[in-house]
Amino acid sequence: MSDLSRIVKAYDIRGTVPDQWDERVAEALGAAFAQLLRGSEDGGDTVVIAHDMRDSSPGLAAAFATGVRAEGFGVVEAGLGSTDMLYYASGALDMPGAMFTASHNPAQYNGIKMCRAGARPIGQDSGLAEIRERAEALLDRPAQHPAGPAKEAAERRNLLPDYAAHLRTLVDLSSIRPLKVVVDAGNGMGGYTVPAVLGDAALPALPLTIVPLYFELDGSFPNHEANPLDPANIVDLQRAVVEHGADLGLAFDGDADRCFVVDERGEPVSPSAITALVATRELGKHPGSTVIHNLITSTAVSEIVREHGGEPVRSRVGHSFIKAEMARTNAVFGGEHSAHYYFRDFWFADTGMLAAMHVLAALGEQDRPLSEVGRDYERYVASGEINSTVDDQQAKLDEIKRNYADADTDELDGLTVRFADGAWLNLRASNTEPLLRLNVEAPTAERMSALRDEVLTLVRG
Repeated sequence: MSDLSRIVKAYDIRGTVPDQWDERVAEALGAAFAQLLRGSEDGGDTVVIAHDMRDSSPGLAAAFATGVRAEGFGVVEAGLGSTDMLYYASGALDMPGAMFTASHNPAQYNGIKMCRAGARPIGQDSGLAEIRERAEALLDRPAQHPAGPAKEAAERRNLLPDYAAHLRTLVDLSSIRPLKVVVDAGNGMGGYTVPAVLGDAALPALPLTIVPLYFELDGSFPNHEANPLDPANIVDLQRAVVEHGADLGLAFDGDADRCFVVDERGEPVSPSAITALVATRELGKHPGSTVIHNLITSTAVSEIVREHGGEPVRSRVGHSFIKAEMARTNAVFGGEHSAHYYFRDFWFADTGMLAAMHVLAALGEQDRPLSEVGRDYERYVASGEINSTVDDQQAKLDEIKRNYADADTDELDGLTVRFADGAWLNLRASNTEPLLRLNVEAPTAERMSALRDEVLTLVRG
């Protein structure tokens, strides 16, 4: 029997091409996706599909479309796009969607992010497990007849201009002070979408000077991995910001749904600080709204949300949990410490571009440099995420919990321990590897370092 468990993850499909999956598998997944949609109330009869710049993406996307059409569904081929452009298409066209990308993974990887109409996510518990089972059955019975006549042709649509124009309606950059911005696209889809959103001649000119780094679309990632959360991958951006005397730098991951920010000194701005900054702007437009933050964002996020009249709600790590909480609470905004940012005005979906535009607006509406602006939102010292290999993760979590029995603990996602002085730790297991992931935050660097080292000694002992 076919086994797709290696590539069907918690939130998406991802694996190496062609050894873990190929166009035959993609076609089966397309048919399985259509079958799932046919059985749901909001399935519709057309799927919008986009892909990134990886060499394998066009072929996989075309094969997936063949599977969708074999089930009698129509297809809108959006061609090249970022993941948030696909979410725009799904929301604006009210269609289910599929984005072919492996985000920040190396060149030999590819994957699919799928959503229902209105950009509503599909994860293991919301359809992905069923898609896997249906695709496995199709792969084991390749001669199985489709449910109906295949659609003869896909409709090709360039949605980039509409996506860019829509984002321009959500954040007004027309009256900010002139800013010089270095953008590192990492040879990913930011090199396609940034010019359209921030510099398209068809749209009103913005007071921005863009200094491009690695805008050439190249799925082999010849300059560095398209993962800006790894410090090694923003070194070029940091250097360029200083050399060009820029006001800030932006780095996008491979599918441009995440955005990382550095200030005018080339120093990273914490995604928690960006979460708090954007939250205050959204609360200014929608007073009293709810803001979602995952449990490894800084305590400063919930404090600042409350100070601005909002209601902070803590979520598990992972986009399916954030999006579910946003839908449940009708939250105006959500942020993760991984630099994913979610907006109610964007169908509760994540978009690195819209977050970047909020940062540009916040900076451009005042005279202070970003290093000073960022300090308004950074109150604590964080360790960053530290991984440790542990064979029996649950036994180790139980041990750590016993060790801190006198402190305030919860198990929303792994184990969180809070201390009276404002310090906290979170230790949670990886979904796919024998790892425990540790995050620590404290009011001072000394306290953070001491707590971090204390926990790591217990974890690795």
